Amino acid sequence: MVAGRDRLGFYISPGKHGRIMRDAYFARGKPMPVAMSFGHDPTLFLAASVEVPPNVCEYDYAGGIRGEAVDVIKGPVTGLPIPANAEIVVEGFTYPDEGIEEGPFGEWTGYYASGHRNEPVLHVQAVYHRNNPIILGSPPGKPPTELTSYRGLMRSALVWEQLEKAGVPDVKGVWCHEAGGARLLVAVAITQRYPGHARQAGHVAAMCHAGAYLGRYVVVVDEDIEVTDLNDVVWAMCTRAEPEQDFDLIKRAWSGPLDPVIHPSKKGFNSRFVIDATRPWEWRDQFPPVAEMSAELRQQITEKWADQILGPDRPRVLAGA
Repeated sequence: MVAGRDRLGFYISPGKHGRIMRDAYFARGKPMPVAMSFGHDPTLFLAASVEVPPNVCEYDYAGGIRGEAVDVIKGPVTGLPIPANAEIVVEGFTYPDEGIEEGPFGEWTGYYASGHRNEPVLHVQAVYHRNNPIILGSPPGKPPTELTSYRGLMRSALVWEQLEKAGVPDVKGVWCHEAGGARLLVAVAITQRYPGHARQAGHVAAMCHAGAYLGRYVVVVDEDIEVTDLNDVVWAMCTRAEPEQDFDLIKRAWSGPLDPVIHPSKKGFNSRFVIDATRPWEWRDQFPPVAEMSAELRQQITEKWADQILGPDRPRVLAGA
């Protein structure tokens, strides 16, 4: 947020890597060097806005997606690596015990939820720019937005990876739903292998690094449920989860100022539900069968009536194709 000719206010959510580093500098009473890039390779934007593992450099992560290294130069003022092909970069320092009012700012939750806060100030010492720079933007707002589309994809992959690394077997799908800003509602599909498997998957998804920040609901479903289909997930939740026994409440979880439903005086913690919407393990084989036609029958009907449904001159996209 522009606060003057050479001053910028900037917010970093609690627990994020940049915030942890900033807090460490301030705890030692030292200024922190900062470089901000505006307009750059979209892979850098992706890497910077999802939960890349703590010991992985975002430049390396973006380079892995690109299939080639990201070109950087050493910032003359801070010594930090800055994207060589960025449109605009500013360099400077932020100092302990100095703040400025920042906000309000529309966020991925769909609200101006964080209001006004006192945040650190960046003293800008250098600006580098191209002629007629093109600014890369992705304005946040009420979902669905561009943000929720790419973050849903990226974060789903990260949660899936962390589930497997935590030893959860037979994960068949993960999706961080757009309706929850790609954070507040996560669906996980598994093939149940043992008692407690669904609860294990749900709790790990709720509290692993990629899923822990500002989550609210994790719904664990069987492998026949399409996790990207919100209707399918809600149907499983309505028909396979009994609130009295299948809802686990986690209290005092990782949240932050952006959480709209938490009172302004109590920001920081929130709670979340892990919902076991799988067939009950003890009698899963006796659970009522789903009332739907087989894929084979659906294909036959589609082929038989395609001309009447689509017209003879319309291209056909058949079920299962």
